Amino acid sequence: MKKLLLIAFFGLVSLNIYGQEETDTYNGQKFGYIIDKAGKKIEGVVRLHGSSYSPWQNQLKVKFGAASDIDKVKNKVKFKTFDADDIKEYMVYEGDTPRIFQAVKYSNMREALNSSETSTGLSAGFKALNNLSRTSQFAEVVTEGKIMVYKIYGYPTAVTANSANGISQAESDRLRNNPEYIYSKKGGKAEELTPAKAKIIIADCPYTKAKMTKGEYGSLKNEAKKRTGLGKFIRDEITNSTTDKLSLVNEVIYDYNENCK
Repeated sequence: MKKLLLIAFFGLVSLNIYGQEETDTYNGQKFGYIIDKAGKKIEGVVRLHGSSYSPWQNQLKVKFGAASDIDKVKNKVKFKTFDADDIKEYMVYEGDTPRIFQAVKYSNMREALNSSETSTGLSAGFKALNNLSRTSQFAEVVTEGKIMVYKIYGYPTAVTANSANGISQAESDRLRNNPEYIYSKKGGKAEELTPAKAKIIIADCPYTKAKMTKGEYGSLKNEAKKRTGLGKFIRDEITNSTTDKLSLVNEVIYDYNENCK
């Protein structure tokens, strides 16, 4: 891993600098809000940086035009660009559905390790660096409550992770279809959500602890992994299906948030 990071570090020869302001047409923009570092909610229009083909880009930055920066007569809006160090949260309406993204501190170790499994040489180093170096990023809220759960995507091999160009279709598909799920309990540190962690974080509530003890949560009935060595264990962890984790969220975490106040 150290070798991969060194390759990436010395191979990183350019930085991508974003413009802070730009003006665009107002019609057709999506409404939403941002919450600044002081906790102030500001409503306006939001433009996502990513798309369904590159959802990891939404974790890097967002463009926002405050209501005061909208000129409906001229059909213009002035956008400003923000990253996770600038604001606490942003929300955008997709139809009638609000999508909420919050700033979190988290490094995607799973995807960094996966770089050594799916890539080699310089590309593996870039990919590991992309995932380990991004400690402050936006993550989309999956469920709210005492236990917050977020969906976060790994970053591709591309150095800046700002373009789908140059990314293989196989890699792009794998990243889109296999997001990571992380949690934060009562505002604590964001960590990877696993069945083992879920058992610990719901044990302080008699209601969920009793159901867990009785084996009523199907998503917690996972077979124990056979650990035949560190390398085998890492590969098993990397390829572990996130479908089970989504079931874990919908069944266990939702039950905890609804019944353990």
